[in-house]
Amino acid sequence: MRPPWWRDVALLPSVLSGVFLLAGYTFEWTGLSVPALVLQAAALIAGAYTFVPGAIRRLIRGRLGVGLLMTIAAIGAVLLGHVGEAATLAFLFSLAEALEDRAMDRAKEGLRALLSLIPDTVRVSRLTGDVTIPAADVRELDILVIGAGERVATDGVVIDGRSSLDTSAITGESIPVDVGPGDQVAAGSVNGSATLRIEATADGRDNSLTQIVTLVEQAHARKGERARLADRIARPLVPVVLIAAALVALFGLLVGDPGLWIERALVVLVAASPCALAIAVPVTVISAIGAASKFGVVIKSGEAFEQLGTIRTVALDKTGTLTRNQPTVVEVHPAPGTTRDDLLAWAAAVEASSSHPLAAAITAAAPPDSTAATGVTEDAGHGITGRVDGRTIRVGNDRWLDPGEHRHLAESMAAQGMTVVVVEADGRIAGLIGVRDELRPESAETVRMLHAQGIETIMLTGDNDRTARAIADVAGITDVRAQQLPADKAAAIEALAVSRPTAMVGDGINDAPALATATVGIAMGVRGSAAAIESADVAFTGHDLRLIPGALVHARRARRIMTANIVLALAIIVVLFPLALFGVLGLAGVVLVHEAAEVIVILNGVRAGRRPAGLRQLAAAPPVPLDARTVAIDSRG
Repeated sequence: MRPPWWRDVALLPSVLSGVFLLAGYTFEWTGLSVPALVLQAAALIAGAYTFVPGAIRRLIRGRLGVGLLMTIAAIGAVLLGHVGEAATLAFLFSLAEALEDRAMDRAKEGLRALLSLIPDTVRVSRLTGDVTIPAADVRELDILVIGAGERVATDGVVIDGRSSLDTSAITGESIPVDVGPGDQVAAGSVNGSATLRIEATADGRDNSLTQIVTLVEQAHARKGERARLADRIARPLVPVVLIAAALVALFGLLVGDPGLWIERALVVLVAASPCALAIAVPVTVISAIGAASKFGVVIKSGEAFEQLGTIRTVALDKTGTLTRNQPTVVEVHPAPGTTRDDLLAWAAAVEASSSHPLAAAITAAAPPDSTAATGVTEDAGHGITGRVDGRTIRVGNDRWLDPGEHRHLAESMAAQGMTVVVVEADGRIAGLIGVRDELRPESAETVRMLHAQGIETIMLTGDNDRTARAIADVAGITDVRAQQLPADKAAAIEALAVSRPTAMVGDGINDAPALATATVGIAMGVRGSAAAIESADVAFTGHDLRLIPGALVHARRARRIMTANIVLALAIIVVLFPLALFGVLGLAGVVLVHEAAEVIVILNGVRAGRRPAGLRQLAAAPPVPLDARTVAIDSRG
């Protein structure tokens, strides 16, 4: 944990340098030159201690840096008898460096705080009783015993007990989530008032929370376009400044006034040093990424974060992104001679072994005493067949099983946003089942927020056009691309990204190619498809779609701060260089202006680490409720 500034040991050399410097100038103004010189020398040593050793080590390795420019300038000032100016330079530069390090540490605190959400130890159920072990030693299939108020050590599934979980630190969602047997829980969640027994689905060292930290740490190793721009300017500028200073000193030798022009060379050396430029972007990026991570927006790289601020189009997957991906049976239409219970029982019997979302919905709606099917076979993309009570039952979509005389009813159900399941018994249509997946309550609000920002929205889905347009109408999306295979989605994103920066939002394996192709790929929920998360540039730990417009606003604000920092850093060099060259400003004045500008750049960059207002409000604001309309999930296949 970063200590308060008055107890931060890293600031001590700068503080001592400042105290000695002030005392030295005080003695100088009172006419006590010897004590003044001693104190100024002490200030110089204390300040130089923070950057001179590092500059020398980098020089030995063949690397030039801003610290080298400051070291040469300080040595030159001392040789010319300007110990006070050299001490001022060392104090201000060391202070700026210390503030930069502190700003970086502050920005990274949010990432370290994520790891602290994992408890040090956890109770595990063994045959001999409960034992306490380090959380890092938890292995998949271990049974964790989580008491009231305790944190969950790793991802798992509840096998016993009912309670509520506080997931606000993980997802930013303030409302506790009720859990019971069969429900998944995430590492770092805080248990409510009842004891839970949880079967671990991930090791203690490799779970959804450690994945979040790993993803965010990747942002520190990669830099975005603007960071590279700053580096491209700053890196060659150091040798250029050294050459310029040498030429100024050489000019003094040629005109016969070496003392004056060597002093100006030192001033030029300081005036043109790219201190502020070198830190203009990194402080901003790390601060902003750290702030976003606290609200469930995990950004993998500085490059992705900068591109996030340019997005003008957002393409959204339908199932599991705009919808809940929890289909339910909403209408049952048995044919004459077939009862409602029989129709559901037959369909559930053959669907019991299927993993398709429609199967789960039908099974949940069937009578509890349904007969099991035998000889079940599935025709991928069409439907499933089996024997139930001596009958051959087929269940599938209306492209595989012709509804016949029920065609008009099937079309009417589809027009209402349902996915139509046709049930056939011994070659005769036994009835139709309508299944529907509700739109997420915040989907329409999210689309409205994006449109208010001037961002275009597009739906990409593998579902049929009629069903896709039904959900798009409720969500407020007018541009719909239906019946899209994974390759089609990727091609559509590639075409969009050519003309304008485009983000793709999805959560499934079929979204992975599009996520990788987009300017910025956004995966909904780090516990979703591993392929989607790996392909994406940004991952949301929660499922609130309103994180999307909130994250875009945050990224655009940080991008403006980066631009302002770069412009300010370059402007300081452009303005100070001629003033230093023609003797308008001396060493002390240039040092003061230059280092003051560096402090301003740092403080401005840290502003990007403030809590993003758009994301902060989501933690407290429930989604705006939708009307009674709901929308359909993908048809089978």
